[in-house]
Amino acid sequence: MGMLQEFKEFAIKGNAIDMAVGIIVGAAFGKIISSLVADVFMPPIGVLIGGVDFTKLAYTLKDAAENAPAVTLNYGNFIQSMVDFTIIAFAIFMAVKFLNSLKKTEAAVPTAAPEPSKEELLLTEIRDLLKDRK
Repeated sequence: MGMLQEFKEFAIKGNAIDMAVGIIVGAAFGKIISSLVADVFMPPIGVLIGGVDFTKLAYTLKDAAENAPAVTLNYGNFIQSMVDFTIIAFAIFMAVKFLNSLKKTEAAVPTAAPEPSKEELLLTEIRDLLKDRK
């Protein structure tokens, strides 16, 4: 089997397509959460802690020279990324928890016991007749 044929079979499998859709939706979800963090959550947090904008926190390692920009350690961006990650992870956790609760309620619905087959009914009748003989 040629490599092109193998790739074609791989690409059109349902799992590969589902995975691609999941990655695309995940990337879009990440952008939404990043915007939520940056535009909704961080401004009030910044006001509460004294107007600090995490993304502007930096430590200057070397001041700017004539043609060279300053060398800075931008630890504020790292803090912002940690906050973004925490909120995204929590949102995904809540979504998975919600989906799992839907599965549990769906599985918790009791189903009626299946009707016994003709053979089982006949064997039950034979058993009962044998008990009565004794």
